[in-house]
Amino acid sequence: MTPCIAVFDIGKTNKKLVLFDYDLKLIYEEQTTFEEIKDDEGFPCDDLHALTQWMLETWAKLEKNLNFDVKALNFTTYGASFVHINELGVPVCALYNYLKPMPKDIEDKFHHKYGSKMDFAIQTASPSLGMLNSGLQIYWLKYAHPTLFSKIKYSLHFPQFCSYLFTKNLATEFTSIGCHTGMWDMKKKDYHPFIIHENIAQLLPPIKHEHINGSTQFRNQSIPVGTGLHDSSAALIPYLSSNTEKFILLSTGTWCITINPFATQTFTQGELINDALNYMTFEGKQVKASRLFSGNFHENYTKRLSSHFFKAKDFYKSVVYKPEIVAEVTDFPMLLQDRFNPDEYFDATDLDNYKSYEQAYHKLILDMVDYQIDAIMIASENLAGIKIMYVDGGFSKNPIFMALLKQKLPLIQVLAHDIAQGTSLGGAMVMQKYLS
Repeated sequence: MTPCIAVFDIGKTNKKLVLFDYDLKLIYEEQTTFEEIKDDEGFPCDDLHALTQWMLETWAKLEKNLNFDVKALNFTTYGASFVHINELGVPVCALYNYLKPMPKDIEDKFHHKYGSKMDFAIQTASPSLGMLNSGLQIYWLKYAHPTLFSKIKYSLHFPQFCSYLFTKNLATEFTSIGCHTGMWDMKKKDYHPFIIHENIAQLLPPIKHEHINGSTQFRNQSIPVGTGLHDSSAALIPYLSSNTEKFILLSTGTWCITINPFATQTFTQGELINDALNYMTFEGKQVKASRLFSGNFHENYTKRLSSHFFKAKDFYKSVVYKPEIVAEVTDFPMLLQDRFNPDEYFDATDLDNYKSYEQAYHKLILDMVDYQIDAIMIASENLAGIKIMYVDGGFSKNPIFMALLKQKLPLIQVLAHDIAQGTSLGGAMVMQKYLS
């Protein structure tokens, strides 16, 4: 049997169990997906009951697999999500989707009492993002569904609920507090006053400064269980452990997130307006980040390009980088005319200007990279002291994207560095020191 560390890695789409040996080599992966259900207001959300059943059943099945001897367990999940439980530890409501719209009357009531959106954003380093400011989810629940709210004994960030499933121990930790929740006053390094004034603090378990949340049984052995981590913060851990020089990480996918763990400057209004935000490391240190919805742009626009040029939906995968095409299309009108709402302008963009799919695709990536450079400059504080940028995720494999990034950032090394299961690996690395 191979001694190993297990990590449940719960993404919005894919739910995984991943095993690493003591050298942190990936040795096993199991993946599943679930159909979304509807919450009590009819909005799509994750099926919390099905997910918890899968985790417990997968753990029981792993106990019967004599190829592996699990010595520690941890969890990484998407952020901005709470599980609210009653005195018996049973969830009292849905796992609300962070994309669910925040009612305007409740949002207005909140900011009338606790300051303007900008003042609040500066205090908490969290741009105004509705339900993505997960602290406001609890505020919304209190006023939109007071009967449900009255049943809550504890509100657990999603990673800590997963840990609770296995340990029955309650905890709060920094990576979940710090992911644009609106809950944390970054200057005072404490909860924002609304958490106290609205009696939300009494629902939040104590903050754990250690990264272990008790133990669970594996084949009648007691093994340590981690507190759980927000996935974006977990993905940063392998890079922090292997670098002595300052770097930034561009994590690409549906969202392209530039992450700078070496930031020293406070957020400005301009940065927050341009979708800068804050994370915290598992040690509670502030991380400056900026977001761009590039993966979504790419998915929507390649569909339209395929339709216009009568190509397969994945034709872009065959397009190679040609600098002469970039030169041809540089001065063409932008396909992405608004980084926040590009679809509004797409119909006004005349694709007949382009002689080929290849031309239009080069222009699409050129526009994306131009916006990406702006986002990189915000998070990196104009590349202050930065020598390396790592690019992981899907766009690290896109030759046009990578070539244009390198061209536009000539003073730093731009390296494709896609770590296999990097989020899960971060969760495993935290548990290494607890191995017997």
